[in-house]
Amino acid sequence: MDPRRNVPRTDVVLADPRLAPAFVHSGRAAVKAAVVQTLDRVRSGELEPDEVIDAALAALPAGPRPVLNATGVVLHTNLGRAALSPAAREAVLAATGHTDVELDLTTGRRAKRGRTALAALHQAIPTAGDVHVVNNGAAALVLAATALAGGGREIIVSRGEMVEIGDGFRLPDLLESTGARLREVGTTNRTSPADYERAIGPSTGFILKVHPSNFVVRGFTSAAAVPELAALGPPVVADIGSGLLHPDPLLPDEPDAATTLAEGASLVIASGDKLLGGPQAGLLLGDAALIERLRRHPLARALRVDKLTLAALQATITGPATPTWQALHCDPETLRARTARVQAVLTAAGVESDLVESPAVVGGGGAPELTLPSWSLSLPPAYGALLRTAPVPVVGRVERGRLLLDLRCVPAESDQALIETVVLAASQAG
Repeated sequence: MDPRRNVPRTDVVLADPRLAPAFVHSGRAAVKAAVVQTLDRVRSGELEPDEVIDAALAALPAGPRPVLNATGVVLHTNLGRAALSPAAREAVLAATGHTDVELDLTTGRRAKRGRTALAALHQAIPTAGDVHVVNNGAAALVLAATALAGGGREIIVSRGEMVEIGDGFRLPDLLESTGARLREVGTTNRTSPADYERAIGPSTGFILKVHPSNFVVRGFTSAAAVPELAALGPPVVADIGSGLLHPDPLLPDEPDAATTLAEGASLVIASGDKLLGGPQAGLLLGDAALIERLRRHPLARALRVDKLTLAALQATITGPATPTWQALHCDPETLRARTARVQAVLTAAGVESDLVESPAVVGGGGAPELTLPSWSLSLPPAYGALLRTAPVPVVGRVERGRLLLDLRCVPAESDQALIETVVLAASQAG
């Protein structure tokens, strides 16, 4: 008998209830294309007829996959930095439908876009004259440079602060793309207030102060502080990077928005998806007139955030402690006891592991010298790829020939999923 007679019809396969969730997530056209492709594989003898459904589902385009971050890096850029809080996730889900993002429900007229999120941010930093939000920290700096120094005006910046911000993007290139001119002052390791003062002239747009974030220069060094720069006259734009709104004793070397404004900065730029623990966003806080100038600039339209980001940002600011805050302030002994419980379950399942001390880090370009006392499960390094490609991917880090799984950033309710993934990896590794 011709084996092609056993190939099911396309409409029969599409009616299989196991494909119903795929219609919701991928759409009928994509599911049908995957089914047709899979049936061709059955006709060629590559697959058996009873494998059609699983193969069709596997052939559907995959979106970003949730992973368990067991790296010990709280703000892991490759894993999307900050994990949103449950409140922020609920807010995003609610915002996926129609919302009042630009509508006053009382009057029925158009309202200021994202006014409730902006009000929440302003309330969090009441000393700011006004606030604005764009789509990331680099965009905030570009908007400030374009609006305040575009058209050939000068930005005065220390040579020691001409940083690379990641993925090959460098601050000088970013700023010069706006049409502004850079006036570099000082040296790599030492820049004084007098260096800035000598550079001030009729073409000065503003003085830029950049927190290095992901590196530290030690030894014979000096840098001008924000109060010293504010006393020189031109506006001071301070890019603090990490998104810390208020001082945190855990992070004594990280600048925060409230303190930087109190020290005299005209504008503070920060990221929303780092220490703030929210969505990717660029926060602009400071002088009301300057904020309005930025808001009314034509480039602001191209850099505006969508309703989902606004919803997540507001919930992050007004809601309970974020996963980022919880991971940073996790009690080491509590973490040790939790890790030991997971190890005991693994041992009972026949998986050998060690409980080891292993320092965690902030990541995301924040607090580069800070280490967080932590504990990890130590496993053979061969488990790494097996865990990453599992149905519930678990990402750890390899250190000194061992795979370490730090539970600091893994939600406690995901411990069972992690255990099952490790047991599966152990069985595959033999």
